[in-house]
Amino acid sequence: MMSGKPVRMSQIKQLINLHRQGKGNKEIARILGMSKNTVKSYLQKLSGCKQKPEDLLMLEDFDLETKLHTGNPAYSDDRFEYLQKHLDYYLQELKRTGVTRKLLWEEYRHDHSDGYGLTQFCFHIGQHLAARNPSMVLHHNPGEKLFVDFAGKKLSYIDRESGEVLECQVFVACLSYSDYSFAMAVRTQNTGDFLYALSRCLESLGGVPKVLVPDNLKSAITKANQYEPGVNQVMEDFANHYGMAVIPARARKPKDKALVENQVRLIYSRVYAKLRNEKFFDLDSLNRAISQKVNDHNQTRMQQKPYSRQECFLASEKSLLSPLPVERFELKHYRQLKVAKNNHIYLGQDKHYYSVPYIHIGSTAIVIYTRTMVCIYIERQQVAVHQRSYKTGGYSTQKDHLCSHHRHYLDRSPDYYIEKAKLKSGVFHRLIEEVFAQNRHPEQLYRTCDGYFNLHRNTDPEKFNKACMLALEYKKYNYHFLSNVIKNNTDDPDQSLLKKNLPTHGNIRGRRYFE
Repeated sequence: MMSGKPVRMSQIKQLINLHRQGKGNKEIARILGMSKNTVKSYLQKLSGCKQKPEDLLMLEDFDLETKLHTGNPAYSDDRFEYLQKHLDYYLQELKRTGVTRKLLWEEYRHDHSDGYGLTQFCFHIGQHLAARNPSMVLHHNPGEKLFVDFAGKKLSYIDRESGEVLECQVFVACLSYSDYSFAMAVRTQNTGDFLYALSRCLESLGGVPKVLVPDNLKSAITKANQYEPGVNQVMEDFANHYGMAVIPARARKPKDKALVENQVRLIYSRVYAKLRNEKFFDLDSLNRAISQKVNDHNQTRMQQKPYSRQECFLASEKSLLSPLPVERFELKHYRQLKVAKNNHIYLGQDKHYYSVPYIHIGSTAIVIYTRTMVCIYIERQQVAVHQRSYKTGGYSTQKDHLCSHHRHYLDRSPDYYIEKAKLKSGVFHRLIEEVFAQNRHPEQLYRTCDGYFNLHRNTDPEKFNKACMLALEYKKYNYHFLSNVIKNNTDDPDQSLLKKNLPTHGNIRGRRYFE
């Protein structure tokens, strides 16, 4: 755990994967950037869980966090974070004439009066010095590691419509044991393109290695985006989906990534150089050409070895790869949003609204959304799940999320009112049918119907039915007519208050009469 920051559950899943692979606490701590005590603490918590590690890996992050944390996450000493950043500097200074650990400590305390004492200061320097292992020749096991990186140089294709030359990034990967290679062009190095290329690579291999070794976790993003999650968590989610552990190459340690760096150089000579005089007019045709050249590269005999990369891969590695999951990985996006008064959250990425149970109005929700689904969590509990919609300004609403008044509002329709009136009386049923038979939009008639049902609740049934008969006879289908008939007791058809249309006759004064 980094000082003052909680450990993400996706990182804990990485811890579980590494522990299952037999990694020691110290190695796990180094790989994940945690302290050994933090690793030990989480392993103790995991051993106390009744569920198996395989079942814990299947849990959603919030469910796993609930099992491991009863309160707020623990935080480490802030002093160590500063000291850890400057340990390399102190080791360099110790090489200079006359510089001692005590002198460095005095300078350290001058700037940080509340820092470590001399004993602790010297201890951390000694630990850091001991951790510097000498270089050695690495021996890789079949099916263990997949190294990935982006080539420094780009390829391009020509847009058919505009004639513009569009440059592409080239994703390169190779297995550690057989050196079997994969390459493909993508438009950018952003998270979506990076993970798409990585998933296509695994599908091309037909299986999943135990460990993924990227050049640098942050190399997958060139520009920040408020709707895109941090690349570290994305890589962890991706690796957890495929059952891999992520062990990034160390910064400024070229020997950690020597395999993929060498593979990039080979791709330059065996792919780039051979395609230099060809023109492509779309990304698919460019990738087909790249795939063919990489295939030729994999089938070429390796220097000082009696076999090709493909032969070694098929004979020794492919059978040791884990099977691919049934479903492809979907990129998860994380947002923290407030539930509005209309019991919906607004997802700004799509400009769309999603409903939440009305009892959570005003609460802060964690929203996790993928290309197809939107999941909403409040206080670590899932309260809503929606299919993702890209309809700008639209609403995705589940009726059981609404209060009874709002639910009634959504349920309104001509059939709803007609069936409801049928249960009251036959004449009322006929009146509602005539109301909706008018050449008016149904939305304009819903308030009229609501008024009718309100009158029905507050009027003697016989008197109300007579009023309905008058409305049908005189074809008066507005609320005020029915209300006035009931209010003025004019429900008798013989009342002269209700005037019928005059009969046609010749006793009419013409225009000349008034001249």
